Amino acid sequence: MNKFVIEFVNRRTKQARQFVIKELIAEKAIGGQEELRRELRKRGFAVTQATLSRDLQDLGVSRLSFGDGAKYVLQPTAEANVLKPVVWREVLTITASESVIAVRTLPGCASSVGEFLDMLNNPDIIGTVAGDNTLLVVPRSQKKTRHVVKFLREKLVEGK
Repeated sequence: MNKFVIEFVNRRTKQARQFVIKELIAEKAIGGQEELRRELRKRGFAVTQATLSRDLQDLGVSRLSFGDGAKYVLQPTAEANVLKPVVWREVLTITASESVIAVRTLPGCASSVGEFLDMLNNPDIIGTVAGDNTLLVVPRSQKKTRHVVKFLREKLVEGK
């Protein structure tokens, strides 16, 4: 974390706590509120179950089932819902190696497809890097590559 983020988090405000919640959900597979409360406590935020429930609701966090169990995810933004009907038409192929996935798009479309994927907040995706017609998707681990490819096919090829 950079100095600004550390100072922000150290203030222990509601905004700082919610920032840390989003960061935890993006970094780890958190399966329940008690696990999230423990992680928050490690970072200096002692919260009640009621406060945590309100924070999760404020942030639009849902608990979804994946192949390896349930975990919290941030819900797609309104912008993602607007892009959804468009981006799947821009994708040509999805090819995976052990640790990276290449999404080939129509010329000039890789960044919009990448932005759409980033908005979906999939905890199994660390990030995306877009060129002109190629988007690299980085899974959280090699074990997650197959799950991420399935997710990409559902969201980008099948238009779901």
